[in-house]
Amino acid sequence: MAFPQTPGAPAGSTAVAERPAEQALTPWVTLVWDDPVNLMTYVTHVFVTYFHYPKGKAERLMMQVHTQGKAVVNSGTREEMERDVAALQGYGLWATLERSE
Repeated sequence: MAFPQTPGAPAGSTAVAERPAEQALTPWVTLVWDDPVNLMTYVTHVFVTYFHYPKGKAERLMMQVHTQGKAVVNSGTREEMERDVAALQGYGLWATLERSE
């Protein structure tokens, strides 16, 4: 039985296309977006409570959300970031995830 060749690989090559497991290692990020509802003190409180960030780091991230419209608050695997997004949305924050650049 012949195995299909990886596209673009020379004949007889042992090159292997990127596997899903390798793609899963690509870092993802959790973004928190500015919203007209939550107070800055509350956003800071959520960052301290959920991520256990020191108050100074939580305040810097909150100010980035407030002034720039969004901030990357954590990075990791897709599954970890999905968990963070769900938790932050549970706190009432506007959060999403995306693949890190």
